[in-house]
Amino acid sequence: MLKDLPLYIPLLFIATTLLTIIFFMAAVKKGHSDKTASIVLLVMTAWLSFNAVLSLKQFYVVSDGLPPRFVLLVLPPLLLILILFLTKSGKKFIDGLPAKVLTQLHVVRVFVEIVLWWLCAYHFIPTLMTFEGRNFDILAGLTAPLVVYFGFVKHKLSNTFILVWNIVGLLLLLNIVINAVLSAPFRFQQFAFDQPNVAVLYFPFVWLPCFIVPVVLFSHLVLIRRNLHEMRK
Repeated sequence: MLKDLPLYIPLLFIATTLLTIIFFMAAVKKGHSDKTASIVLLVMTAWLSFNAVLSLKQFYVVSDGLPPRFVLLVLPPLLLILILFLTKSGKKFIDGLPAKVLTQLHVVRVFVEIVLWWLCAYHFIPTLMTFEGRNFDILAGLTAPLVVYFGFVKHKLSNTFILVWNIVGLLLLLNIVINAVLSAPFRFQQFAFDQPNVAVLYFPFVWLPCFIVPVVLFSHLVLIRRNLHEMRK
């Protein structure tokens, strides 16, 4: 773990990860059987535990190789997302997930941004990764409850509006991901040489790139696919 970091910061991040699990599992349970939900929970728990052990052993801190070990954090979930969107069983799983809960899930981005801001204050990530720099991802988290209320409770938002909101949210996510990767102490680092992004190489913050970001990405992609399909009808 990061030294000299107040305990409340990793605790809040762990709580944010648990909240992400709760939201995603709520979506799975509403659209699928208990057996499917159990399998999803088992896979998520195993993946988080696996990376917790590796990060506690400082496996990801070794960052000067090509490709960097960091790839092991992000490649498996990205491949899983690709499989879900390309296979028949994967599409069936996607189609069973409720849009309302997947939209509610984006609230976790507010807590992520608070944690990032604190990590910056203690010099573990650069300012550009916070809402004081180039990161505007908090806007997606703040507006998610409004989209849920007016879009899925009051039904006053069109499919086009919800589609645009998800596309903008996806672009906000890609913006911070690109800046975070290019600020990390890898051989291809481009930004923040005075204060690289080192926090995501340590426990529990490795859960951000290996779990929270992929879940948020997946949620946007599911809703974009669904809204495009509905608009074609």
